Amino acid sequence: MSCCAADAAAAARPANLAVSKEELLLASRDLGDGLRQVDLAVPEMHCADCIRKVERGLAALPGVTHARVNLSTRRASVKWNGDVPPLIEALDGLGYAAHLFDADAEDGDPQLARLLRALAVAGFSAMNIMLLSVSVWSGADAGTRQAFYWISAVLALPALLYSGQVFFRSAWSALRHGRSNMDVPISIGVLLAFGMSVYDTYHNEAHAYFDAAISLLFFLLIGRVFDHMMRDKARQAVSGLVRLAPRGATVLRADGGRDYLPLAEIEPGMTLIVAAGDRVPVDGSVVAGVSELDCSVVSGESLPQPVGIGSELKAGMLNLTGGLTVKATARSSDSFLAEMVRLMEVAEGGKARYRQLADRAAQLYSPVIHATALLAFLGWLWATGDWHQSISIAIAVLIITCPCALGLAVPIVQVVAARRLFENGIMVKDGAAMERMAEIDTVAFDKTGTLTLGQLRLENGEAVDPFAAAMAATLAATSNHPVSRAIATHFGSRPSGLSFTKVSEIPGCGIEAEADDGAVYRLGRADWATSAASPGPEAGTVLGRDGSALARFTFRDDLRPDAATTINALRTDGLATLILSGDQPPAVANVAGELGIDDYAACVLPAGKLARVATLTAAGHKVLMVGDGLNDAPVLAAAHVSMAPATAADIGRNAADFVFLRSSLRAVPLAFSISREAGRLIRQNFGLAILYNLIALPIAIAGFVTPLIASLAMSLSSIVVVANALRLRADNAGRRDAAEKKAAAAPAVKRTAVAAPGAR
Repeated sequence: MSCCAADAAAAARPANLAVSKEELLLASRDLGDGLRQVDLAVPEMHCADCIRKVERGLAALPGVTHARVNLSTRRASVKWNGDVPPLIEALDGLGYAAHLFDADAEDGDPQLARLLRALAVAGFSAMNIMLLSVSVWSGADAGTRQAFYWISAVLALPALLYSGQVFFRSAWSALRHGRSNMDVPISIGVLLAFGMSVYDTYHNEAHAYFDAAISLLFFLLIGRVFDHMMRDKARQAVSGLVRLAPRGATVLRADGGRDYLPLAEIEPGMTLIVAAGDRVPVDGSVVAGVSELDCSVVSGESLPQPVGIGSELKAGMLNLTGGLTVKATARSSDSFLAEMVRLMEVAEGGKARYRQLADRAAQLYSPVIHATALLAFLGWLWATGDWHQSISIAIAVLIITCPCALGLAVPIVQVVAARRLFENGIMVKDGAAMERMAEIDTVAFDKTGTLTLGQLRLENGEAVDPFAAAMAATLAATSNHPVSRAIATHFGSRPSGLSFTKVSEIPGCGIEAEADDGAVYRLGRADWATSAASPGPEAGTVLGRDGSALARFTFRDDLRPDAATTINALRTDGLATLILSGDQPPAVANVAGELGIDDYAACVLPAGKLARVATLTAAGHKVLMVGDGLNDAPVLAAAHVSMAPATAADIGRNAADFVFLRSSLRAVPLAFSISREAGRLIRQNFGLAILYNLIALPIAIAGFVTPLIASLAMSLSSIVVVANALRLRADNAGRRDAAEKKAAAAPAVKRTAVAAPGAR
């Protein structure tokens, strides 16, 4: 497919909104020492070649010290010293429209809707023209044939004028800027075929080639639509992370007054009010109040964490139970969330440079087609002097060597593979990810919510005294805390024989209730529910009466179904496995022991996960990262390829290349198996496309192929490529069954309980 699709809408784009140097200066950020940075949206970038042209063009401007492009977000980040350089004008001179980047205004690929409409028009025209062509081929007389050809011309014209714009404008823009791309031979072939067909129809010749011209547009648009859909999915990760941050925060003034300020106006030292149910807006420390925070999307902790005066908070944490007064320690631009955005943008910028096989091959394809067709035309014109025959042969060369099969080689396999994955509950969000998935040799797992379900379950309920169980169930029913829900779910509704005059939930501690006999019952943290000196977090959740422990409760976060089978299957495929978790060492060690994974790390912060994957990558390994949560988003984006469960945080799902919808981890080896098979078929398709051209091109140059036969041969090559891709369904079904049987036969690791650390 076309590499420089940035040209595809260059001629049709609306006039650039004028952006003055003053506006650029106001929109830029002062980095100190006279260095400034601004972000520009360049929506027409589509490939690695576009990245190279934009970065080189911007870097060549006076004063520019750095220019970097993120293809997923269509953003160019530029740094400069001194006067504001003419950035917008330079990009316009390269053929790319640009404007100031606004994360809130970015809403997907603006060309996708136009491509879908163009595909629909081309498909309708091609279908009806082909029906008329069948009638002509069946032996229509001269008058009927001419009438059918004129009807075909009328049907082809709207497809040519509307659907052909995608290629014509791209070709014209490329030629206007002194370069060529894959759309140039496509446009020449289509226009010459249509023009010759009109000429031959007017003179009632035996052959016209409207079907060849419009079918060519239709097949190529299929591949281009798929490519745009895949790339559009990749743009949502950073925007999803930005939306996770609150728009503002309530600031407590020195005189007791309260103001709601936008996030950008929050300064270090300000006192903020964070109510229960709100996310922490910026990094800070607690100066008043106690509560519990859901830190799972930030640190990977599987349980809500108690906080009190002096506790350090990170932007993005969710306040669960009590109001907090927080002193801001960083601006929003320096907060944890902002760091996650920067980490993801760096990771995505690197991954966006990955070039698909079709793009690499297409770079060499265009000049070869042009030169061959031109030489064929000149050679036949010199040999025969017949311009009509010479043009017909040149058209046949352009059509028969059309990159249709080459353009379909990658996306058609990806479509079939994506369908196969979807049938098994796996969504693929980046077509190139399947190529990368087939290359992995290491799989890194997060723990909470990935290897485990992220749902607490009471482990020792059968050992609890019935009276204590009834009391615990009664108290737990008054709270929505995850620990309380686990107790209430396990024991259900049990009469305790006591009534309570007062029940209250103390954030960060637990539930306290006074019975009608005067006894005080507490369900929660051991060091609060009992009078024991420093029982430690390993004591878990305790039910106490007047300071004495009545029962202790331990919980576990169950492994996902088939987790052990999954690990065995990955080992059978020769893949190394490891765990990178932000959870506490005991919980991580238990899971690693249960699954037989020797390589694991606990209490790993997001930057630490990113560093570990970077170390593995530097050592030559290609890592699949499987994780969920905000803390995993940077490493998901930086890994060679990534997966996340559907239960992951929004940003985790958006950053991942694959999302599996079912609870079973068998999606991981299945995605690897299908991707590896898809890679094999892609290579076969490239081989078939190249072999087809090596055979067909000499025949066309020799004059034995008319444009009609060329279009049939071109269609046949596409059909062969599609048929080969469809083998993925049958072949992979057998391979998967064999792999599952092999994995099931492997020695199973011992199953043990996964104990959760102390709860409240």
